[in-house]
Parts: sequence; C-alpha cells; structure tokens
Amino acid sequence: MALFTKEPDKNVRPDPSAKPQSSTVQPMPLTQTPPAPEPKLAPSRQPLLASGESRAYLDQGCKVSGKLSFEGPARIDGQIDGEIHSKDSLMIGESAVVTAQIKATSIVVAGKVSGDISASQRIEIRPSAKVLGNLSSPVLVVHEGAVLEGHCAMQPEGAREDRKVTVFPKDERLMVQAGGQKQA
Repeated sequence: MALFTKEPDKNVRPDPSAKPQSSTVQPMPLTQTPPAPEPKLAPSRQPLLASGESRAYLDQGCKVSGKLSFEGPARIDGQIDGEIHSKDSLMIGESAVVTAQIKATSIVVAGKVSGDISASQRIEIRPSAKVLGNLSSPVLVVHEGAVLEGHCAMQPEGAREDRKVTVFPKDERLMVQAGGQKQA
C-alpha cells in the first residue's frame, strides 16, 4: 500500500463484502487551515498599527462637528469641524479636511488642516498635506512638498511654562549689539 505517494497502489483489491456507499459526498475535514490572506489596502489607507490593535477610523463619507476624543490610535479621512483630542497617535489621511484644534501624543498629517496642532511627542507633515495653523511639538518633521503656514514651537510642554524671558531696555540692546558686550 502506498502511504506517501499521490498514485493509487496497484496491488490493492476492492473488498467484495463491503457495502456500497451512498451517493452523497461527505466533506473531508482539513487538519490544517491555511491563514486567510490579509486584504490589500490602498497606500493612503494603510493601517496605523500592526493588525489586532484597536483603533478608531472615520472614513471619507463622515462629517463631524464638535469635540472628538480618542483613547487609542485613530485615523481620520472625513471632514471634521471642532476639536480633536487623542491620548495616542492620530493620522489625518489624504482625503481629510479638518478645521479643528488638535491635541494628541503623535500626529501625522497628510490631508488639509486649518487650526493649531499640538503633540506631546511628534508631528509629521507629509508631502500631500496643507496645514494652516500653529504647531507645537518637541519633534517636527516636514516633508518636501508639504504646505505649512503658521508658527512652530519645538519645546516640550513643561519647558514652555518654566521658560524665562529677559527684556533689555532699548539703550542696553544697542550697546550690546554695537560693542559685542554690555558696558556699565
């Protein structure tokens, strides 16, 4: 009897005492099921995180006015008007049109944003992005081709509160500029 070949064994004879089987075919159970292939997404819709982690997603057809708050990572491809707060990462997709104040841990912008953006870790402005507003983050990445109109502050949130500003009287500023050192 052939155990490991695909060809039937030529020496096997049918058993004459065997009863004829019914005409219905029973499906043979598989011992191992191959994993289902992951769906291919367009480049603009690649997931933020590895599969299996929870996240929020607002697609192109979504229009939201008001305050949005996310506990985990989120992606926005729709239209938002208001405020957005996230305790995790936030992705503004290429098709997104956002008019809002945005605060999150990490923010990636690929769409249109009008409003101030504040991140505690990082802001990334992709080439397809158009940002009109002020940015505040310790790390700022602006890709070539991105449009950015606004001011940038790259200091951690705590450093801004402790920052001291010294203002010199006008004649002292002139003396420092002219002589290189302050004269008494």
